[in-house]
Amino acid sequence: MPIETPLTSLLGIKHPILSAPMAIIAGSRLVRAVGDAGGFGILGGGYGDKDWLEKETIELQASSAPFGIGFITWSLAKRAELLDIALDAKPRAIMLSFGDVRPFASRIKAAGSLLICQVQSEDMAKQALDAGADILIAQGTEAGGHGASRTTFDIVPAVIDLAAGRVPVVAAGGIADGRGLAAMMVLGASGVLLGTRFYASVECDGAEEAKRRICAANSGETVRGVIFDVSRQIWWPAPFTARTLINDHARRWMGRETELVHNVEAVAAEYATARDAGNYDVAAVFAGGAAGLIHDIPPAAEIVERIAREADQILSGQRNFPGTPLAVSSR
Repeated sequence: MPIETPLTSLLGIKHPILSAPMAIIAGSRLVRAVGDAGGFGILGGGYGDKDWLEKETIELQASSAPFGIGFITWSLAKRAELLDIALDAKPRAIMLSFGDVRPFASRIKAAGSLLICQVQSEDMAKQALDAGADILIAQGTEAGGHGASRTTFDIVPAVIDLAAGRVPVVAAGGIADGRGLAAMMVLGASGVLLGTRFYASVECDGAEEAKRRICAANSGETVRGVIFDVSRQIWWPAPFTARTLINDHARRWMGRETELVHNVEAVAAEYATARDAGNYDVAAVFAGGAAGLIHDIPPAAEIVERIAREADQILSGQRNFPGTPLAVSSR
């Protein structure tokens, strides 16, 4: 049975499951697959590659399912013309993360798109609501890629209380199966946003070796910090840091970040060479704490359907964790 929430009604979708706008690797193929399965796919506009964005939005215009397009807000501020390309594709929503949304909010809403804002604190959530956000995504530190320090079980109910029913709140961070969706709904969320789980899917444009490493990772084998941003010479504003799988490069520099900054030119050259060669002992796999729950690389549609089914069965008392129905008493 579909799980109906204020989020599903607002977005016009069957399941309260959103795929995260992972920069570049969340392309039109993944967005369409998630949308066709009844979820809501969000294109990963990332730092703003104009040629890539134009190509992928053309592909999305043929989609019959609603979709979104996401940007890193502080980077979009440097290339605001990219928002016009995105809005020309008629997305159901634009998602903005990591920065002040106010310069873009009126343009987004005037174009007829919903405004989704990802936040990591109550202050960010209040600013987003004041700017006219239609949906809030409360992101916990367990999330892969960039985020802040509050845990999912801390930030989600805090933002729900702040929103007080004015807009749907979506939970993000460390969620990869139906248990996560069910748990967040019990907290009051209207749905979930998943990144790492959809990274390890057939339609994601990430490297197959990166997907394999996500599936091989155990719980606790991710780290949040600045090592990979410094190594790429991408200077993120505070308080945002990146969560990745732990690899040889992370082990080399953990606890030595100041030394890394002092040697950044040489390290950046080494890093770029490794990244271009697909050497993930050095290059980052941006993945969250949910990696330890991920063991396969199925089609995105199977992920959506599996999570929706598991959550429905958990919430209705038919099972208590994936794959195991609850015993039925004969009395």
